[in-house]
Amino acid sequence: MNTETGSVETIPLETDSSGVIRVAGTRVTLDTIVEVYEAGSRAEEIAQHYPSLEVADVYAVVTYYLRHRDEVQGYLAKRRKQAEEIRREAEAGHDHESLRERLLARLAD
Repeated sequence: MNTETGSVETIPLETDSSGVIRVAGTRVTLDTIVEVYEAGSRAEEIAQHYPSLEVADVYAVVTYYLRHRDEVQGYLAKRRKQAEEIRREAEAGHDHESLRERLLARLAD
């Protein structure tokens, strides 16, 4: 095995314009990968359930998560807080049209 090739693999994650981290080239979020991994799914099962994912990319993302658990958990906590704020706004009956427009804008990203 030649370890002097100098090849470095990049983590296949990218952040969209809304600040959501996704597996590069897909709509699958880091949140999703972590959630199903923590629920006990193996990389092969995750890739099978999400056909846009390559098994190697799932392994890379899971490895990243395991090596940066605190950072990823902080990101996930922030995402949960944002989701809770949106839910509270919707339930409070605030400007539904404005909320709808913001949600549609996020989907368009």
